[in-house]
Amino acid sequence: MTLTCDLSKDNCFQVLIVGGGPAAVSAAIYCHRFDLKTIMIGQEYGGAIARTYLLENYPGFPETSGYDLMESFQKHYEHFKIPFVYETVSKIEKDNIDEFTVTVSGGEQYHACSVIIATGTKHRKMNVPGEDEFHGRGVSYCGTCDGPFFRDKDIIVVGGSDSAAVEALFLSRFGRKVNIVYRRDKIRSEPINTARCHADEKIEIINNTIITKINGTDKVESVEFQDGTIFPTDAVFIEIGAIPQSDLAKELGAKLNERGEIIVDKYAQTNISGLFAAGDVTDIREKQVITACGQAVTASYSVRDYLDEKGCTDE
Repeated sequence: MTLTCDLSKDNCFQVLIVGGGPAAVSAAIYCHRFDLKTIMIGQEYGGAIARTYLLENYPGFPETSGYDLMESFQKHYEHFKIPFVYETVSKIEKDNIDEFTVTVSGGEQYHACSVIIATGTKHRKMNVPGEDEFHGRGVSYCGTCDGPFFRDKDIIVVGGSDSAAVEALFLSRFGRKVNIVYRRDKIRSEPINTARCHADEKIEIINNTIITKINGTDKVESVEFQDGTIFPTDAVFIEIGAIPQSDLAKELGAKLNERGEIIVDKYAQTNISGLFAAGDVTDIREKQVITACGQAVTASYSVRDYLDEKGCTDE
């Protein structure tokens, strides 16, 4: 079946990419180089990595910040004049001739022969009393955003991942004391960051501990541990993992795994013809910038082959 999307129209594209992080930008650059009419739509640019203050494992950048890396990405896609629409995609529909209609929150609609979902993840919440109440008043999910507000204050970082360790190291620049609170017997960050945390006199690791409540009046004043201990603090930075933003794919009928990640094959294809996915929103094991970019490149090649097969051209 030949696709019939009218590419002469401003709102019709060969490939529409949902997202604004490393995977989305990588896919857009490659699709553009394949001479495909391409657009990105996302509610923010940069993704979660843009809020990471220290990045040391992206080749070519021995040490940079996520913000600076994504600024370089932005210059790259702007160099090619790839359009980016700052909007929230509210719905993706597919008709009986394999074409997609993408609706954004403002009501505008875009049409595409193929779609790449690269929506990444969102922060996982603790879901304890006080977390929502004090969000923005001592509870935060972004050290680079809010750390400077807690200069010479006592800070808690919740979590034991590498992201939590990096967050604690960054916050130790500002805080008087940074306590990492983790539910298991030892944090599981990369060895280099574990060593840095142990070497930092401002950082203390509190293992085998769970926070059950965040207390305060107008702002955070303390937390309560599972044993009833009240522990004073001025801020709680939560870094306990992420939830894939896969609702759009799920509503369209894409298969997800038990973690809510989009299941893709080695070609980044979902179970829906013409729908591809890349980055942290997929079931790829390694949640890293470089793997997100690589999977996005794979998705771009797959899109090119799919469009060639389906005959989605501007003729």
